[in-house]
Amino acid sequence: MTSSILRTSWRPSTQSGASLDGIDETAFMVDELRQSAVLQKLMIIGEAAAHIGLEVRTKAPDIPWSQIVGFRNIAIHAYFNVNWSIVWTAATRNAPTLRGPVQAILEDGTESPH
Repeated sequence: MTSSILRTSWRPSTQSGASLDGIDETAFMVDELRQSAVLQKLMIIGEAAAHIGLEVRTKAPDIPWSQIVGFRNIAIHAYFNVNWSIVWTAATRNAPTLRGPVQAILEDGTESPH
């Protein structure tokens, strides 16, 4: 189960970056469709992170699990007050840093019954 959850979270981290190829922050701030798409991908990452078991979390302490889940919770519950600068930073700086650690967990083959 952990592997499928991690694959689910890894894909959106790649897609959120791809959604921003050739786009700078100024263009992102006025593109509501792109904002919605990127935020949705980040929320998927947060939802997936919430379902990762303790065994995997302890093997990947460099991943800020609680911050990822917290971002998702805020985005879901405060959608009409989203700070798009924070979304931009999460998509362009934070999400891409998940690729390596998530890939390492997948290659390790660690499974958790969470």
